[in-house]
Amino acid sequence: MRVKIRGETREVRTLWREGRTVRMIDQRQLPHRFEITTTDHHTETADAIRNMVLRGAGAIGVTGAYGMAQAAFEAEDLPPQKFEAYMDAVAERLRRTRPTAVNLFHAIDRCLSAADSGPVHDRVGRVVAEADAIADEDLTASRRIGEHGAALIGDGFRVLTHCNAGALAFIDYGTALSPIRFAHREGKRVFVFVDETRPRCQGARLTAWELQQEGIPYAVIVDNAAGYFMRRGEVDAVIVGADRISANGDVANKIGTYEKAVLAHENGVPFFVAAPRMTFDLGCATGEGIEIEERAAEEVLGMWGVDEDGIPSRVLIAARGTPARNPAFDITPAKYVTGFITEAGILRPPYSESIKNAFGGLEP
Repeated sequence: MRVKIRGETREVRTLWREGRTVRMIDQRQLPHRFEITTTDHHTETADAIRNMVLRGAGAIGVTGAYGMAQAAFEAEDLPPQKFEAYMDAVAERLRRTRPTAVNLFHAIDRCLSAADSGPVHDRVGRVVAEADAIADEDLTASRRIGEHGAALIGDGFRVLTHCNAGALAFIDYGTALSPIRFAHREGKRVFVFVDETRPRCQGARLTAWELQQEGIPYAVIVDNAAGYFMRRGEVDAVIVGADRISANGDVANKIGTYEKAVLAHENGVPFFVAAPRMTFDLGCATGEGIEIEERAAEEVLGMWGVDEDGIPSRVLIAARGTPARNPAFDITPAKYVTGFITEAGILRPPYSESIKNAFGGLEP
């Protein structure tokens, strides 16, 4: 992705591996500060996922794979049985960080499979190679999603997004933002309505920042303004990402996605979900089988930002002691999805057939 750092535009990836070290953009600091953080041990990498130093299905999956690579390095001097026990324990630690994004679980399982036999030295090499392959696939898939999805965006289109499914949610390009990026680079006039996406405001903080870096016209809107603009005919398409997609096409994504899908349906606005094969869970029949993460009430009851002097601060927006519920995701039934934008092309209903035909090899 293009990032302006000290007045200079650079190409930067969301995260990458340097030997046993993982480096990543600290997304908690954006858009006010751009910082790269480093993790040298799998426990630090797991904490980075849990504490949302980075987030987004693809980025979480790649980071989980890199955490497994770190674990392999850490255990390279152990005998085979202890190596296996160590890898299994690390896998369980990583699985517990974020329960909804299936990319994480696919990545961990692939790394474990790569370590299942042979001398420990060889297993370490295979795990590291598998982690790097997952990162490469993430990058390739995001680019192809952009290429396929750009054809759905006409010149002058006004697209509404929810949360952040851009380069920050993957290695680069993103999913929901990737078609917008490619359409913009093709010379199409594109305008983006950016849902703020309470409570962590990934839209206002991250999506808006990415679009600003790319020079793509946009406006941040409060989450409950989306219906207003759709009813006025000012939205030509909705494109969102996903954290897990069941075999029938039900979609788990950031809380508020379901509302946008229903509004789009009622107002005749196409509703697209952009996601790579790693986000599809063919072992999950419907959205009812997807675990929904519920996060701390403090995210709802407070806001983070910088004051007039640029000093980071957090403020309460409700009375102390106020109870709150904070589901991080919701489920959008497949019937509201116009199409899935994937690296394999655009999938259309009936999704039980088109998803299986495209990604049938993902059954457990």
